Amino acid sequence: MAILGIDEVGRGPLAGPLVVGAVVLPDPKPSWIADLRDSKKLSAKNRERLSQIIKSEAPAVGLGWVSPTEIDSLGISEALRLATRRAVEAAQRCGAKFSEIIIDGKVNFLKDTALEHYTTTVVKADNLIKEVSAASIVAKQARDAYMVELATKFPEYGFENHVGYGTAAHLKAIYEFGPCKEHRQSFEPIKSLVGFAPERPPLKNTTEIGSHGETAVCEYLTQKGHEIVERNFKTYFYEIDIISIYDGTMYFTEVKTRKDASRGGGLAAIDSRKLQKMQFAAECFAKCHGWKKDMLLAVASVDGNYALEDWLIIH
Repeated sequence: MAILGIDEVGRGPLAGPLVVGAVVLPDPKPSWIADLRDSKKLSAKNRERLSQIIKSEAPAVGLGWVSPTEIDSLGISEALRLATRRAVEAAQRCGAKFSEIIIDGKVNFLKDTALEHYTTTVVKADNLIKEVSAASIVAKQARDAYMVELATKFPEYGFENHVGYGTAAHLKAIYEFGPCKEHRQSFEPIKSLVGFAPERPPLKNTTEIGSHGETAVCEYLTQKGHEIVERNFKTYFYEIDIISIYDGTMYFTEVKTRKDASRGGGLAAIDSRKLQKMQFAAECFAKCHGWKKDMLLAVASVDGNYALEDWLIIH
């Protein structure tokens, strides 16, 4: 009977998913199997070529994906178990039979499942056992392709170059632009920068004196029935001017002052990048304070005399 080889890709990056591959190889063995080895030891061109062959000719190929949000919630060890189970289930749906499972490394991620006693762990199996090599190749090729696609949505991070790992260029981009939703908030240095923590102080009113424009907006919101809970909330990357609660919804308001009428209103200053940073800061505040109800982003425009022009919900 055949072997189901299992290997993971993406345990250590700061961004992107964790992916586990599971592969059963053909029998009798075709000639291309001799080319299989640890995916990290293959060129990108060879890895892509072999991945296509494996997916085309192997009787079973399964991939198990775990998102950054799931990693943050479960922790990396449980995320690896979940990804492994998902990969095995995907391989089983192909219908191929196998009598043994080999996982690269020292940990049996199928412990406490029906497959535990059929599973062996082997250190460096990705370079010693062809089925595990194949799993390594398809998992890495799939994850790399995902990260290249992600780079088109978040071009400022250069995901196509480092695929989420903590390179100097990636860290520089995180410090400059702040994390995006694909970053793992439970991983350092992002964890420290965004204040990711299971418990934080409860919400409280503040009496800080801010700018005249912000004060005018606070007065307007208060008149509308909002409770002002925070002024000038700061993360490492971004600051939200006013946080308020009204009718069970938390509002995060950015205040823009139009000093010169000829240069357009303050609302024009909210571009897609600033909106992304604002949204991330809002999510940080909500997570830190245990807020699980509705949230909305808003922007207020104030003229040069610190009079409110408009207050709009933008997201």
